[in-house]
Amino acid sequence: MLKKLIEKVSDRYKIGRPRVVVGVPSGITEVEERAVEESVMHAGAREVYLIEEPMAAAIGSGLDVAEPSGNIIVDIGGGTTEVAVISLGGIVVSNSIRIAGDELDEDIVNYIKKAYNTAIGDTIAEEIKKEIGCALPLMTEKTMEIKGRDLSTGLPKNIIITSSEIQLAMQESISDILDVIKLTLEKTPPELASDIMEKGIILAGGGALIENLDKLVSEKTGMPVFVAEEPLNSVVKGTGKTLEDLENLKTVLVNSRKRR
Repeated sequence: MLKKLIEKVSDRYKIGRPRVVVGVPSGITEVEERAVEESVMHAGAREVYLIEEPMAAAIGSGLDVAEPSGNIIVDIGGGTTEVAVISLGGIVVSNSIRIAGDELDEDIVNYIKKAYNTAIGDTIAEEIKKEIGCALPLMTEKTMEIKGRDLSTGLPKNIIITSSEIQLAMQESISDILDVIKLTLEKTPPELASDIMEKGIILAGGGALIENLDKLVSEKTGMPVFVAEEPLNSVVKGTGKTLEDLENLKTVLVNSRKRR
């Protein structure tokens, strides 16, 4: 797939073997780094650069990652939630957990199974999360009718669920995400913590779109919280910006050495 993508871009723009920037999880090991580089090189890249996904999310969210003051980004993706404190073009403190969008979908699947003896798929669970998912009670409760399979009869079944039920279903996983945010803040150097207190926490990734999650994070941390513009695309936008301004943003890369 990667080879076909590189070939398509190269043919379209007549650029030959391109330079490629790849987003990777924070804390990537040297072995993993080398494996990613070799895979992309074999797919047709001329040079490969790696950027940690929370750093890319911060850049894509419009943060000035090179400034000496501290910024904190919470990137809630599909498979992992990554929290990073960034200053002077580097990640000062970071933590990640394998609880994010996919886990929240699974929470909804399990809740519907237990509460209604009904099976639904991950796709429907994701739709539920997007439509009525919330981290705090809504002023006006939302409802949604869904179709599933009755586990007793094996027949199709329609049920109506509420936003308060989905809040309850996701509660434990969201609590785990809050814990990793607080852990990261606890490890943040005092001189950067004061900056973060003033500028607030930025939420990125698809999970940032869960209604009232920003309010819950603010309530539990005592800090202002903002959702990035286009949070779903923050990592992609940040990776693209890095590639466009590679010379000035080399300090943010995991591997700033060119490989041919």
